[in-house]
Amino acid sequence: MTARFRKKVRRQRGSHTHGWGAKKKHRGSGSRGGAGESGMFFQKRSYVTTYDRDRFGRKGRGFVPPTSPERPRTVNVKDVEALAIKHKVKEIDVAQFGYGKVLGAGKITIPLSVKAKVITEKAKAKIEKAGGKAISEQKEEAE
Repeated sequence: MTARFRKKVRRQRGSHTHGWGAKKKHRGSGSRGGAGESGMFFQKRSYVTTYDRDRFGRKGRGFVPPTSPERPRTVNVKDVEALAIKHKVKEIDVAQFGYGKVLGAGKITIPLSVKAKVITEKAKAKIEKAGGKAISEQKEEAE
């Protein structure tokens, strides 16, 4: 059988180093910069910054004061339409799906009655343009 089809281990029988150069090469964990997570702050830092940014602590996630009000989860108009189609409804309350605010990204093509705690002006305009109704629980400012 030709040499290129033989298993590598068979070809290297009798070889002193199995293709790793000097005897000391490829011996233990020293040749890979340390075993396990050692070297993550030093020689393996590029691996951490590229593939595993959340490895150390909670750095870079910002600070939220304990007294700040909770912001509602948001959903876009296009996603509201997708939810309505999936659940086969014409009237949708986004609070049932865990959302508090409707934003105006995307297109809406079917007339829907959308109920939410907060609906932005852009979202309201798109919903009404499609022939639907936007019902917001937000306090209306007197003009």
